[in-house]
Amino acid sequence: MFDSSLINKLATELHQSEKSRVQIEQFSNRFPGMTMEDGYKISRAWVAMKIAEGRTVCGHKIGLTSRAMQQASQITEPDYGTLLDDMFFVPGDIPPNRFIAPRVEVELAFVLKRKLEGDRITIDHVLAATDYVTPAIEIIDARIEQFDRHTKAPRKVFDTISDNAANAGIVLGGNKTLPGAVDLPWVGAILRQNGIVEETGLAAGVQGHPAIGVAWLARKLHAWGECLQAGEVVLAGSFTRPVTAAKGDVFDADYGPLGRFEFQFVLG
Repeated sequence: MFDSSLINKLATELHQSEKSRVQIEQFSNRFPGMTMEDGYKISRAWVAMKIAEGRTVCGHKIGLTSRAMQQASQITEPDYGTLLDDMFFVPGDIPPNRFIAPRVEVELAFVLKRKLEGDRITIDHVLAATDYVTPAIEIIDARIEQFDRHTKAPRKVFDTISDNAANAGIVLGGNKTLPGAVDLPWVGAILRQNGIVEETGLAAGVQGHPAIGVAWLARKLHAWGECLQAGEVVLAGSFTRPVTAAKGDVFDADYGPLGRFEFQFVLG
């Protein structure tokens, strides 16, 4: 396990990478004995740096929720990261200079009306604690190189976890829906990029039900002595593959009865 000085050093590298928009080398390649716990400690140290600069925690994201992604990453559970206040965008213009290599994913967001705490949280607890569910787009990014600059080896899950689970932004749009008013696994979405359908999917792709990941996260945070707080937004996980975004790209996210919205990565 990494000591505190190394954890802070690597967290500082991530912090500087985000600001400079210059990627850094993979931690897993530089430190072959790295563990998932090391990754979460680095991520937490990085978030602490942001909070010290005035940022506020507004929620959490869950990633690697699909079976295919978990198999590709050689893990058996999702990962998670922290949503901060400056990561939230409304439909419309997205400033591309905030990101290094942005990609977008189709998700559902759970907005909580009361906290979820404990090691026995279930789907029923999640649904009862949810104020509403709403369509969401997650903007993911990579402060750590996807492919090592020397060996071309792909980054490992330890790198992604360290990198705040690749989280960079969130766009909330569409309609706010009571969790019991819709069959959540059957919520579908169509993602168009510059008028072309790039992805379609059902929320059932998120472990069978999008609330499963939220319950899992509450249980994982309990081990750290933490919980999901009332008012927080929880991104439940993508049910499409990530789509690469470039300056000038216009995206149309159509969730059918749950609404439709557009956003674009502005030129300039």
